[in-house]
Amino acid sequence: MGNTKVITIDGPAGAGKSTVAKALAHRLKFSYLDTGAMYRALTLKALREDVNLESEEDLVALANKTTIDLQGDTTAGLKVFLDEQDVSEEIRTIEVTNNTFYIARAPKVREIMVEMQRAIGTKKNIVVEGRDVGTVVFPDATNKFYLDANFEERAQRRIKELEEKGKDVEAEKLKAELQDRDNKDFTRKAGPLKKADDAVVIDSTPLSIDGVVDEMMKYIKNG
Repeated sequence: MGNTKVITIDGPAGAGKSTVAKALAHRLKFSYLDTGAMYRALTLKALREDVNLESEEDLVALANKTTIDLQGDTTAGLKVFLDEQDVSEEIRTIEVTNNTFYIARAPKVREIMVEMQRAIGTKKNIVVEGRDVGTVVFPDATNKFYLDANFEERAQRRIKELEEKGKDVEAEKLKAELQDRDNKDFTRKAGPLKKADDAVVIDSTPLSIDGVVDEMMKYIKNG
């Protein structure tokens, strides 16, 4: 990390990590690094090229010939480029969401992605969110947070997010998918979701976005 500052936010799907990370980065005037978007981009490429998602060897070969770049900021909006093509919208589809775990669970693929992420962290001050950014990617981060919320709240947030994008949502199906995603996140062998020993736990269930950021700022200023 050198002289740069890295703030990590881990937690389950729907806890508000992305929104909070963007708001915190904006408040600190740091860059925002969305690791999930990087995994989604590689998933999108694998689906486009009909790569065998069960084959780690094939996924590693794909990752080694892929460039993923994040551009912009929290004000102008973060853009995700896959091999120089803007895929910011395409990576948010249900199909990509439901297949990203294949990429995330492959240890050798994660190693490649982690190196990409660490390289970014040596160049600028960042707020980064994901599943294992405080435990694996940036174990020496300046500040670490674990953001959580109860299951029902996380499900309702995800439903609202999709409905605001004009998508039809089957609530029970989405809850089943979220439960399945939790199970995969917590039990995968490579970089499972867990709280870093030195992370501050924040329950976002009763808090607004600004409320969560205010809470985090107390620790960052004291750190």
